[in-house]
Amino acid sequence: MASTLWCRASSSIIYCSAASALFRRRLPLVGAFCVLSLGLVNLGPTISSSFKTGSRFAIQSSARTLHTTGMEGSSSTVPSIVVYVTVPNKEAGKKLAESLVKEKLAACVNIVPGIESIYQWQGEIQKDSEELLIIKTRESLLEALTEHVKANHEYDVPEVIALPIKGGSLPYLEWVKNSTRE
Repeated sequence: MASTLWCRASSSIIYCSAASALFRRRLPLVGAFCVLSLGLVNLGPTISSSFKTGSRFAIQSSARTLHTTGMEGSSSTVPSIVVYVTVPNKEAGKKLAESLVKEKLAACVNIVPGIESIYQWQGEIQKDSEELLIIKTRESLLEALTEHVKANHEYDVPEVIALPIKGGSLPYLEWVKNSTRE
């Protein structure tokens, strides 16, 4: 199914348009990537029209107060991170995700299918279908998590990229703390 997505930012507004039902199902994922990858925070959704095919919507920053916290401001949370790891297929992703959660190296792992990676390896351009693991954990567990990924991954050089969580839902961040080892 073909899908067209365009986004443009103007001050504190992000405008997007989608041309397929697939986008509507993936909207939370797109929002998560915007927040995590682009560093956009404190976004509250304001929908300007319904999610019909070809509709436009706007996400504007909001003055509404949610139960959120900055990581440095709460003694009930710990510095936390989101880690990206790519895997070659669903089975490898599930196996690695389950082992990370079982070992309490991660509170949660999302498995995102349908990633296409284009990269240079040993002097040649490569194109591979992969899946992306989005791992939520404590910052203090990054080294142990990285070693676990390297020991249990089939790639010679697995991707392990960590991004700081600057703030978020206090109950969720407490859950991340309580669901991982110290």
